Amino acid sequence: MTTMKLIVQGPGAELAVLRRVAALALPASVRELSAHAIRFDGVADDEAVRHAVEKAAFEAQVDATFIAIDATLADYSLLAMDMDSTLITIECIDEIADMQGLKPQVAAITEAAMRGEIGFADSLRRRVALLKGLDADALRRVYDERLQLSPGAQTLLAAAKAADIKTLLVSGGFTYFTDHLRARLGLDYSNANSLEIVDGKLTGRIHGAIVDAEAKRETVNLVCDQLGIHASQAIVMGDGANDLQMMSIAGLSVAFRAKPVVRQQADVALNFSGLDGLLNVLKGGLAP
Repeated sequence: MTTMKLIVQGPGAELAVLRRVAALALPASVRELSAHAIRFDGVADDEAVRHAVEKAAFEAQVDATFIAIDATLADYSLLAMDMDSTLITIECIDEIADMQGLKPQVAAITEAAMRGEIGFADSLRRRVALLKGLDADALRRVYDERLQLSPGAQTLLAAAKAADIKTLLVSGGFTYFTDHLRARLGLDYSNANSLEIVDGKLTGRIHGAIVDAEAKRETVNLVCDQLGIHASQAIVMGDGANDLQMMSIAGLSVAFRAKPVVRQQADVALNFSGLDGLLNVLKGGLAP
């Protein structure tokens, strides 16, 4: 039977808790990566064991990842990330809607779309239509006053840059935010939707084609082509149903604090750790 490594980690988690979770997998050896992360080697790739460990980890509010023993950050050449609720902590359109007193209505549509209950393009049109007449300055206010990077984002991006891994921000959100983040964080590529603005007001329409799940996948493929690499050399991170297509073509898919449908299909699920938890999963990251 194939053996794997198991990484158990969690912000503030006690090592005793991490060891207790991993004990279910009967690891052959143990290596502490940090005060809150442990690597266990020689773990059997067994579905029943995996299920038991992942269930225990979720109940203990820590992350457990089974991955090939030789997986390393150097295996990849592109890091592609969703924006809203992945690279950043907010859903920008919900916060824009809050400026109109419409956050509950828009957030409800957002949630349904993220769970895969409504087609993304349809949900986006419906949400953007509710913003008609809003002063475009609301975009700046959301960026300045509400947008925050997710925990571990800067550490992960710094590790990617050090490893000469290109970065792509691909979003069903808006270019106003992706453009600002690309410049601020030194990202290499970005793609998102463009809000139509006339006379300083949002018209309630999207300008140009909508960046939906299929467009996200195509963007990852396009950037891989430009870099002369295969999609198997890409890491793709996301949280919602509209990220599944681009995650499915990646060499490594990472669900970050994601909806259940996304967690179930991803190679790595970071439910409690920051984005830099990926560095513990891949030896050759910042972890010793």
